[in-house]
Amino acid sequence: MSSPDALATVTATLRHLLSGAAATVSTKPPSIARQGENGEQINIFLYSTHYNSAFSNFPMPGEARSGENAYPPLPLVLKYLITAYGANDDDISGQQLMGRAMSILHDRPLLGRVDIEGITPDSGLHRQIERVRITPDTLSLDDMSKLWSSFQSAEYRLSTGYQVSVVLIESTRIKSAPLPVLKRGEQDQGTDVTAAPSPSISGLRFPNQKPAAEFGDLITILGENLAGDNIVIRFQHLLLVHSMDPSIPKPIDLLPESGRTDTEITVKLPDQADDAPVGSKWPAGFYSVSLLIKRPNMPAWTSNALSMPLSPKIKLVDPDPPSAPAGNVELTIECLPQILPDQRVLLLFGDRTIKPDAVSTPANPSAASTLTFTVEKAKARAIPYVVRLRIDGVDSIPVDFSGDTPQFADNQQVNIT
Repeated sequence: MSSPDALATVTATLRHLLSGAAATVSTKPPSIARQGENGEQINIFLYSTHYNSAFSNFPMPGEARSGENAYPPLPLVLKYLITAYGANDDDISGQQLMGRAMSILHDRPLLGRVDIEGITPDSGLHRQIERVRITPDTLSLDDMSKLWSSFQSAEYRLSTGYQVSVVLIESTRIKSAPLPVLKRGEQDQGTDVTAAPSPSISGLRFPNQKPAAEFGDLITILGENLAGDNIVIRFQHLLLVHSMDPSIPKPIDLLPESGRTDTEITVKLPDQADDAPVGSKWPAGFYSVSLLIKRPNMPAWTSNALSMPLSPKIKLVDPDPPSAPAGNVELTIECLPQILPDQRVLLLFGDRTIKPDAVSTPANPSAASTLTFTVEKAKARAIPYVVRLRIDGVDSIPVDFSGDTPQFADNQQVNIT
């Protein structure tokens, strides 16, 4: 394929072809093309390049075999303005010249290897598989007027447009070619096949109709073909996927509870006090939940995945008691699990969102993170403000489900008097 010099090669090739129509063939902007010239002259001006999407998705034939990775070329369409100047700017002479130029380009709709090779230092254009085509590009009177007006002081002369396509400039990115396959699996028998239907999941159900999971919850996973053995529930957090800390498991696998059915399977999330340090293993946020299937004498595979929000648990520690006068109010909140450095945090105070003033995370991964916020110009009202903490888009749940009727937790409300 071609190098980036291919654009100049096309222009030089057109100049070479049209040299048989006029003694002078220039490649200048029309605003300066006629300076110092008064004889017959043809000017070739490349005024625009367009992207050809037809060649943008696949590498050229011969660049990559099946299983190899090669990048598509840069496919360009070149737009030219051909202008004819007669001797002493005579219109009749210019029209004769334009006729000869258009006749030459009409008889050469394809640029062959002989036309291109040797015109400029090797750009590789003559070696590309796709032939370079020259086609008339009709410009409306309005388009032609706008084009010539962009040349400022240039006086209009008889002109016509041509399109040259396609120029394929080779990508400089490194291609990859994998080694040949020597053996298809341990027994060289190809793909493992099982007649048993594969489990799939379609939904998640949290206790007390909560909008998200919390630590210690028993989560019900809904789906099909879930009654089989050798199933593990896999949880994966985006931050854990990219973590470089070898002490953090990636991903986290939990065994299901007993009593599964073909359409439901349950799994219990660890309590905050269990399996420390839970703060670094289970940060709040969104998790990808899938099933890992491990059947005898077969490689493990995973089912489809669903998104699961895991809410943080918070406690308002200042002011204590949770009451403050109207105005600027300072709030201090403790949060479990710990907040990791890359996580986004907001306080929801009533219907307002507030960024933290400071976030302090102790070295002990089982200890809570401490956050401070300033609620500016808090207004007094008869009912308390409900406080929530949003971490990576997942809100803490400010509801106490311990009684017969759910109600807002006392330690997540603030009275402004």
